[in-house]
Amino acid sequence: MTTHVFIVDVTIFSVHLEYLFAGTGAKDMNVDFNNSENTILHHTNENLLANMMADASRIRAGDQIIFYLQQNFSKKIFEGKFYGIFKAQTDWSFLDHNDGEQYLTKELKKSLTFRLLIQPYKVYSEGVTEWEALDEIKNIQSPNQMLWSLIYRKLKGNRGNTMITIYETERLCQLIRDKNSRQEINVGKNKLSFDQCSQQITLTTENSNIYAGRKESINLLPRLVAKYQDNKSFEVHLQAYIVKNIGKKINNSLDNNILGEKFDFEWLGNEVSCGVGMQRIDVMLSVKENSQRILIPIELKAVEASIINVKQIQRYIDWIEQYYTPNRQSDIRPVLVSKKIKNKESERYREIIAAFNEFNSVNSRRCENLKYIEYYLDNNDFVFDSITY
Repeated sequence: MTTHVFIVDVTIFSVHLEYLFAGTGAKDMNVDFNNSENTILHHTNENLLANMMADASRIRAGDQIIFYLQQNFSKKIFEGKFYGIFKAQTDWSFLDHNDGEQYLTKELKKSLTFRLLIQPYKVYSEGVTEWEALDEIKNIQSPNQMLWSLIYRKLKGNRGNTMITIYETERLCQLIRDKNSRQEINVGKNKLSFDQCSQQITLTTENSNIYAGRKESINLLPRLVAKYQDNKSFEVHLQAYIVKNIGKKINNSLDNNILGEKFDFEWLGNEVSCGVGMQRIDVMLSVKENSQRILIPIELKAVEASIINVKQIQRYIDWIEQYYTPNRQSDIRPVLVSKKIKNKESERYREIIAAFNEFNSVNSRRCENLKYIEYYLDNNDFVFDSITY
């Protein structure tokens, strides 16, 4: 179960509570390449939207949703606060295009293209301040116990839907619970709202509103196939495809080669920040295999593998050991997913394999051997093969 933090202002938060949905969007941009091979968008805007689609596609039914209400002095919101806890009703998010017919645009005062329905889970009135969650360290024994996913998000910005790790979820939810003396709101069929004066989630006597907007499914595969065939960059689209499909028995070669045949799905993240720079793990999963917890950081490439990929994965292992596993002990199974190398007899391929073997030797006590997976296109879908080296 993954927890997703949605960034909202006071207007959007109120509408989310009253209609029980969450959403993100990009100003003045429509996704014209959903379920389509073509787009008129510049590649920068297309990649931005594909990133948002990946974030939207990581959400699974039962995942937890927490809202972060942004600071706004004009609205007398003097510090940001975290509110929760809700759950996603279904797998994945859906699209409601910004075309003049988008549901609740006037009420939201903003276009939110990527949406999901939510339901109350353990809802509390009071929010936890950003200071209490991210800055206060009186109960922190080590820096690795801080909520780094949210700290990195704050430093880098521009992400309306951020996942946090399981141990970060436990800490943030406990902070919210303690702030409210462990007293939940008994929602029932009543409608939730937000009182701006008290800055509390409140309960009305009305029945909750029924969400009646459009729900177009997200499908990036046609665009991904077209970019692959045209030899154009498609790493972001590949990430969105993998995040949506992995573990869902949609692409068996993907599931079998990355997850194996017997696994219990625990957590899924994409663009997982692992440093104050721009380092991000493309996809990361936590699964249980024969009762053993395994963390799987995945490096994705839209091109053939290269030696430099090993250096990137090494940095991920170093970060995981310092910031993740001290809080949640796990075996580490690094994975590299890249385009199929046709010439396995070349000197370049031998050098890559030598780099893999050197990585395995250096990290023999720290993680499992690097798993190398290649993909190729077959019948308008992607096949993933685990390569023995």
